[in-house]
Amino acid sequence: MNPIWMVKTRMQLEKKARGEKKMNALQCARYVYKTEGVRGFYRGLTASYAGISETMICFLIYETLKIHLAKSQFASPNGGTEKGASDFLSLMMAAAVSKGCASCVAYPHEVIRTRLREEGSKYKYFFQTGRLIAVEEGYAAFYRGLIPQLIRQIPNTAIVLSSYELIVYLLRDAN
Repeated sequence: MNPIWMVKTRMQLEKKARGEKKMNALQCARYVYKTEGVRGFYRGLTASYAGISETMICFLIYETLKIHLAKSQFASPNGGTEKGASDFLSLMMAAAVSKGCASCVAYPHEVIRTRLREEGSKYKYFFQTGRLIAVEEGYAAFYRGLIPQLIRQIPNTAIVLSSYELIVYLLRDAN
């Protein structure tokens, strides 16, 4: 999927880079291929690999919170046998908290990845890019754009994980 994300990022940054007429996705892909070859589509791939840590952190926190929620359900009056709307809202909150924490910890990889995808930039490699950002702009630069990212990701993750839990519950109950 990296080539698709690369084209998306380039399209978002193209006005800054060239100031020319806007390109559609196919024109942008052709331009990347013509100017950088196949390798151009994989700029920022190492930073994408670093993004796996965000998912790992998110699931670690989520599963831990889920265990604590399950323990508190067994202490409830119905003994935790029936799930209600509040249980799924609790799972949504657990997902939201876990994604928020994971995003805050792992967000710098997003900034590094975007910088690596800039056309004609001085950024060449993952750690070199991280060092340049820290030296030239300070550590706060690693968190530019975090709030919009959280606004987009937290509700998405809460809905996805609680929907998954609901489906698992319904399938388990059907058997």
